Amino acid sequence: MPLGITLWVLNLLVGTMDQSLELLPPEWRPDSWLGVHIPGMGVVLTLAIVFITGLLTANLIGQRLLRFWEGLLAHIPFVNSIYHGVKQVSDTLFSPSGQAFRKALLVRFPNTNTWTIAFMTGQPGGDVVNHLHGEHVSVYVPTTPNPTSGYFLMVPKNEVVELDMTVDEALKYIISMGVVPPGNGRRNNK
Repeated sequence: MPLGITLWVLNLLVGTMDQSLELLPPEWRPDSWLGVHIPGMGVVLTLAIVFITGLLTANLIGQRLLRFWEGLLAHIPFVNSIYHGVKQVSDTLFSPSGQAFRKALLVRFPNTNTWTIAFMTGQPGGDVVNHLHGEHVSVYVPTTPNPTSGYFLMVPKNEVVELDMTVDEALKYIISMGVVPPGNGRRNNK
């Protein structure tokens, strides 16, 4: 079953990426000059576009174009707020030195009788701090099996339990819906 699902997902991805060939004029498509359809040519085209885009943005001209584009977006009222909000979040999450998900935690959610795994994202800030009593931590509670959606909560620090597992282990545990337990297998008897 895992092999079948893996092949199905790969087929879906390759098929989706092959649709990127439809963006090319008909005479430029590999099918027309090779005479036969080769699955995966869209993957090659997609990887080439990503590679070329990376090269362009990494050099001086690309950085100037990127600054020009961001300056242009800054003058469009609604687009400006969305773009800069998404950019700030993505820069934080994907930064090599970022601390987006610092620790795996155990928190009570969605009620006081149940527990779930969450990730510490920092401390509450801004005016929020003025309305919270005691020390709180900001946490992200991912949903299963898609951890890109979830809930942002501010929880009293004394109500969270720091887990002895890496963020990667916790993510695997969440994505597998609890089927793949963390690697260390220890049980603390406190």
